[in-house]
Amino acid sequence: MTGARPAGHPDGGEALVACDDITVRLGGKPVLEHVSMAVEPGEIVTLIGPNGSGKTTLVRTILGLQAPQGGRIRRRSGLRVGYVPQRLTIDPTLPLTVRRFLRLGGQRDERRLQKAVDEVGGSDLMARQIEALSGGELQRMALARALLREPDLLVLDEPLQGVDFTGQLALFNLIDRVRRQRGCGVLMVSHDLHLVMKGTDRVFCLNRHICCSGQPETVSRHPEYLALFGPRAEKSLAVYAHSHDHDHDLSGDVVSLPEGAREADREADREADRDVHGPAGRPD
Repeated sequence: MTGARPAGHPDGGEALVACDDITVRLGGKPVLEHVSMAVEPGEIVTLIGPNGSGKTTLVRTILGLQAPQGGRIRRRSGLRVGYVPQRLTIDPTLPLTVRRFLRLGGQRDERRLQKAVDEVGGSDLMARQIEALSGGELQRMALARALLREPDLLVLDEPLQGVDFTGQLALFNLIDRVRRQRGCGVLMVSHDLHLVMKGTDRVFCLNRHICCSGQPETVSRHPEYLALFGPRAEKSLAVYAHSHDHDHDLSGDVVSLPEGAREADREADREADRDVHGPAGRPD
């Protein structure tokens, strides 16, 4: 892939996907105007914006489901994408186990199915009916199905929606762990920024165009973000950062972390603190 990097591209290697000056019109009305952004391997990029800001249209354009009227989308050669939609609508009267749900994507290898379910912490759910799952369990199974594609890029549209607070925290920690272990990039649409800010590398604030972008703490102070979200801005973009000596299972119960995982989490928090406050732990 060649050509100049878009304005939304960080310094680094080749992007998994890049939007170059994208414009989309629906029914003659502009939905996206001159949008440039990119996602690199191993990073989490969060897309935020009010209702009607074009977030879903941008995701559809990145996935190749919507053609732009201006600009272009560049994808790395051979890019594999795993997608978790905002709403997973399944007829509650349909007898569908988790195993059958995972097989709908064409994967029949039982070992790979079990590996994906184990990775998302749902090893005991394979025989359960989809309709009997909680919101958090269903999102984990949707993520497991996306992981069966061995994706280079995970696209998650409001993955925390319909999940209680404890489940949201556990689910986001899972997403962060998946990207670290697999090295995949993650593009996430979310309103639950009090949670995702801890592990998000970059934020793009969208309102038909890119209003502002950068690291979470930078965006949280940007005048355009504050004007767009008003009094809710500080609360919704508060950086969620504290050390964990535990995790939560699918039911929300506390489970202990291995010492290695606790230390890795503490080091991540120390690194985040240095990024925000400088090496001496004081604001610049």
